[in-house]
Amino acid sequence: MLISQISKVGLTKSVVMLALLLTSVVGAAQLQTAVQVVNETNAQAQQAQDQVNRLNDQTEELVVQYRTVLSEIESLTVYNQQLEAVVNDQNLSIQSMNDQMAELESTNRAIVPLVIEMVDMLGRMIEADIPFKIKERTNRVVELENILNDSNVTTSEKYRKITEAYQIELDHGRSVSTYEGELESGVKVSFLQIGRTALLYQTLDEKQSGWYNPKSDNFEVLDNRFNTAIKEGIRIAAKQAAPDLVGLPILHQVSGE
Repeated sequence: MLISQISKVGLTKSVVMLALLLTSVVGAAQLQTAVQVVNETNAQAQQAQDQVNRLNDQTEELVVQYRTVLSEIESLTVYNQQLEAVVNDQNLSIQSMNDQMAELESTNRAIVPLVIEMVDMLGRMIEADIPFKIKERTNRVVELENILNDSNVTTSEKYRKITEAYQIELDHGRSVSTYEGELESGVKVSFLQIGRTALLYQTLDEKQSGWYNPKSDNFEVLDNRFNTAIKEGIRIAAKQAAPDLVGLPILHQVSGE
């Protein structure tokens, strides 16, 4: 009986220990499971935080890009406004140029006959004038006649050259000059041109002098008494002597002699 009780007590202890052991094992398993759940939760939370961080970074990057795009749009808007103003100004300039070209064409139609008439008149004026520097002056007229038909020369340039030729002729009327040339006979002489008042000459040996008589349209010999005065006048015109009063012939009296 005692043995049976001892056996029961031992069995009971064994059962209790087994129960405790099972409880410990179950508790450990539960604890391990809880720890694993916590670890997995922490891992998932870390992943979620990493994803949130990535999304935050992407959001900030997109915000920066958005602001950059807005800035570019604003700059492009200002540029387009400026470009539009430039284009409008260029269109106005083009329109103005077209208007000027149309006006110029109209002006050309009016000027071309004028410049032709001016060249023709210049030639006739030189033919009727006393024949000083006649080759130089007639060559100038020929050059003007040639450029009238030259399409490479603008109308304004033609007009400029013609007015320049007229200015040269005007200056001749106020100038005193000397130059060497030949009479129709081939005799070489020094000419003395005094505006459009007189054209005198003297042979290179200074032995004979003469003048152009517009009435006869010929060069005529003068009396030898005028040789010295004409020689001095030639020296003054050549700037070889100081300007001084010179006793040149009074031509209307000479022509009556």
